[in-house]
Amino acid sequence: MITIHQDLLRIVYDVLSMVLTFYRWVVILAVVVNLLVSFGVLDMRNQIVRTIEDFLSRLTEPALRPIRNALPSFGGIDISPMVLLLIILVVEQLLAAVFRQIFILLA
Repeated sequence: MITIHQDLLRIVYDVLSMVLTFYRWVVILAVVVNLLVSFGVLDMRNQIVRTIEDFLSRLTEPALRPIRNALPSFGGIDISPMVLLLIILVVEQLLAAVFRQIFILLA
């Protein structure tokens, strides 16, 4: 019975960990695409580029907007993605610690 609970918890932990890892890569990709658009490497008149940028923006803006609102202005430098990546890292570490303690209690 306990092994079933441990297996289920392991699956939940793995899924949450994969979601956080995926989102981390989405944030990094959004930053890279925005930089390439800013430097003129990617052309926003291209439908594919516009679609990719819009998709990444829709995924990241809900998390980045509150961070941007809370941070002071740094003269045009947007550090909100770095803050979001740090938050994701902290959440991953907390998630690992919580599940580690749960596994110890179930053992």
